[in-house]
Amino acid sequence: MTPAHGSDTTVPRPRVEGVREQEILDAAIDVLSDVGYDRLTMDSVASRAKASKATLYRRWSSKAQLVIDALLSRKDTPVAPDTGSLRGDLMATFCGHGGLTDHQQVATFASVLTALMRDQEFAEVFRRDFIGPKQAVSRSVFERAHERGEVAAGVDLDLLATALPGVVLQRMFLMGEQPTPDLIASVIDQIILPAATCGAPTSVTTPEQHPEHQQEEKDIP
Repeated sequence: MTPAHGSDTTVPRPRVEGVREQEILDAAIDVLSDVGYDRLTMDSVASRAKASKATLYRRWSSKAQLVIDALLSRKDTPVAPDTGSLRGDLMATFCGHGGLTDHQQVATFASVLTALMRDQEFAEVFRRDFIGPKQAVSRSVFERAHERGEVAAGVDLDLLATALPGVVLQRMFLMGEQPTPDLIASVIDQIILPAATCGAPTSVTTPEQHPEHQQEEKDIP
């Protein structure tokens, strides 16, 4: 029966799901890689996916939600390798799929850097769902190395676990040096392994803090 004129009866809109949803998410990743988060728009994703903007808004209320879902659709669960040595584990972690030599992963991270500074909701989810699991894997590598006796007592594992990606990404973003297995091996051999075996730093006594210096000051008339 045809609804009477003026009736509030509406035809439900189909949900965006399944293959069509993944096509849109893939399009969002492509646009994100091309122009970055700031310049990504719902229009640009709709155009790339050959969909209407209304179709996107029926599923995602904002570009932040769309981008987060797109990133989640590509996210693999990181697994801590166990090669039997700290060096081997670090090379396997950072040179394999999803590591620092994975250009797609690094490009995706670069494309959302500004969003991490400006969009608190996006940053919170990204850090929790993307950075968090990677940090957990990295720390587990150092914890296992500590149990094997490869990491000295008193070393700050959280600080050490962030040193390798910190150095490599700094060289990439500020110096234009692309991450390679050779660069990662150099950072491991020259920075990470020496730091892991040196133990906790001892406090440094400055001349002003030395007891003899303090006594000399007291003796000065």
